[in-house]
Formats: sequence, structure tokens, C-alpha cells
Amino acid sequence: MKAKNVLIFGCSGQIGRSIVRKLTKDNYTVTAVTRNIHQKGIVLKTLGNAGFINIIEANIFDEKKIRELFKKTDICINLVGILYEQKKGNTFKNIHAVFPSLLAKLSKEYNLKHFIHLSALGINDAVDSEYAKSKLEGENEILKNFPLATILRPSIVYSVEDNFSTSFMTLLSRLPLFPLYYNGKTRFAPIACSDLTDTIHHVISNNIYSKIIECVGPEIITFKEILQRLLKLIDKKRILLPFPLPLAEFSARCFEILPKPLLTRDQLRLLKYDNIASGKYKTNSDIGMPSKRYFNDEVKKYCYMWRDGGQFSTEKYSSNNNLENKTGQN
Repeated sequence: MKAKNVLIFGCSGQIGRSIVRKLTKDNYTVTAVTRNIHQKGIVLKTLGNAGFINIIEANIFDEKKIRELFKKTDICINLVGILYEQKKGNTFKNIHAVFPSLLAKLSKEYNLKHFIHLSALGINDAVDSEYAKSKLEGENEILKNFPLATILRPSIVYSVEDNFSTSFMTLLSRLPLFPLYYNGKTRFAPIACSDLTDTIHHVISNNIYSKIIECVGPEIITFKEILQRLLKLIDKKRILLPFPLPLAEFSARCFEILPKPLLTRDQLRLLKYDNIASGKYKTNSDIGMPSKRYFNDEVKKYCYMWRDGGQFSTEKYSSNNNLENKTGQN
């Protein structure tokens, strides 16, 4: 019998919203947990027809309230993660290790059919990164407490709602030069958000258990190439300047003072390591869900927001040229 009730933590981000839409469309009933129902609830309500989505406001460490949600679900999905540490308990340890461990224990206690956890690619190699170490600790805790869990390790995930391509295009559109860390040689396999959520849906629908799956896009691109592609897409010319490591560390230390830092020292350490499939685990292609979307093709759909003239920039220039040609002919 097909499991129909899905409990999702971290559903208000780009990945969460995408998978909620796909699950409710396939007649799954989703319980979406959010920390702020007044801020996130309006958007979440639009992701599924009435009766297919239930929005719950809860502190993710309120075990008593969370426990009640597990009594009425078949599958749990954890998408909660942070890129930098904050106050009020938002540490890598709490978010990436303690919380997933709690969910795995509850999944076992209430005999859930599946627990799916979103981790990150390249964490085995990044031994000097607190982010990577906490992610790896979380995976170990999950597999210890719920061995049938499926752990997904995506490379950089991008979409119109991301904090990756959109942030870079914003910076590239405003700054005359842009720093290249480690000479821009770090390799990535960016995966479109839709491809990743197609994989999650496939794992649920086909009952894929007890695996670590590396989720990658169809191409490998260096950090420098990503910036060059984004510049071309937004029709800008900027200087890409290699940064010496001491200067990069100093700038990261300064950025850490900001409420939402552009770069932290821990993120800088992560940039040393390639973010591509390791070959040690199965990939999304190996389970029958190869990525179909290419970086340029997908970003082209929303990059106009950073071009001069916006979405009508190309049509504008084209129309002017046609008008000039017609005038000249007359």
C-alpha cells in the first residue's frame, strides 16, 4: 500500500516548496512544519489544494509537539540546514547533528515507512570545515538510529528562488570586480532544484531505502566558469580577480560581522574542495533519475532580472533595430 502522509521539516525554502508542490500534485497529504506560520504560511498554503497540505508552527526542538506529528505520518523528510551559525541555538551541531538524530529516533519509534534526509556533497573530504563535520555527524547519527534512511547529498542547488545564482548575479551586477578564491578552480556539479526534487519524489514513490545518494547536475563547472557564465547571461563585463588566501581570510572575518555574511571563514575552507560526485556512492543517475536541466538553460529563464532593461531588454534592442531598418528603407 502506498504511503500517503508526508511530514516535512524545512519546507519553506526552494527545495521544500518544490517538493511540496510535487507531492500534493501526486495526491500525497503533506504536513509542513514552519517556525513562523504568519510569515511563511501564506506561501505554503498555495502549494497544494485544500485538504492536501497542513501547516504547523513549531520550534524544531520542541520534542513534545514534534512527537505528536509522527503519530499521523508515514514518511519524514528533513530539509533543515544552515550555511552559517547564528545565536539562539542555531549552531551547526544543533541543526545538522542533534536535530536529525532526534527525527531518526522518532521515525524508528513510530515505525515510519521512510526517513529522507538532505545532507551535502563533499563533506567526507572537507575535514577542516565545521559545517562539513556537523553534516557528517548528522548522517552517522541517522544511520545509527534509523538504518533504512535515505540520505541525499546534493551539489550546489540553484533556481530562481535560490541563494546561489541570484546572489552572485546581484553582486556581479553591482561590483566592478569580483574575487576569485583558490583561483576559481574549485569544481561543482550544480543541480537544478527541479531535478533534485524529482529525485526525492522518485525515492519516495519507488521505496528506495538505506542508501547515500550523491545528487549532481549533468555538467562539471569550475567556480570561475560559473561566474563567467553568469556575467554573459546578465550581459556584464567585470574583472575576476584572484585573491591571496590571507586577504580572503581577512575579508571573510569582516563579513562574519554582518547579520547575513556574504562569506565566512568556514565557507572559505569549504571552497578548497571539489563539490562533485566522489564515485564512492550511487548518484541520482544510478537510481534512474539523471539530471536533465543544464545550468545556462535554467538560469537564462530568470537572469533577465539582472540585465539592463529587464525581461524586455532583448526585445527592446531588437525592436529598435527593426525600426531603424524600416526607416532606412523608406
